[in-house]
Amino acid sequence: MAMKKIDSVEQFQEVLEKGKSFLFIKHSLTCPISLSAFDEYKKFVEAHPEVDTYYLYVQEARPLSNYIAETFEVKHESPQALLFENGSVVWHTSHWNITYDTLRKEVVKQ
Repeated sequence: MAMKKIDSVEQFQEVLEKGKSFLFIKHSLTCPISLSAFDEYKKFVEAHPEVDTYYLYVQEARPLSNYIAETFEVKHESPQALLFENGSVVWHTSHWNITYDTLRKEVVKQ
């Protein structure tokens, strides 16, 4: 699956209701750390097209970003990677910890 951008709580709820595992990335358009993390994320997606993955731009989807933080009790950070399984966040990390190797280790079940 290719990366898919979502901007609204409604779009996010549709993804969540499918009941599938997915990786979600919060990306800031103005932060150099976030740009580096997003590049690592793109490399991961290219190498692992089997992973369902979605992202948002924090500046364009602040209500959704806040909704995720509040609903799943995961403090907002950007950049931030969250792995959802069965409607819950089972793993998350942020900033320089978002690397290809970390995503592969935590997201791809061997």
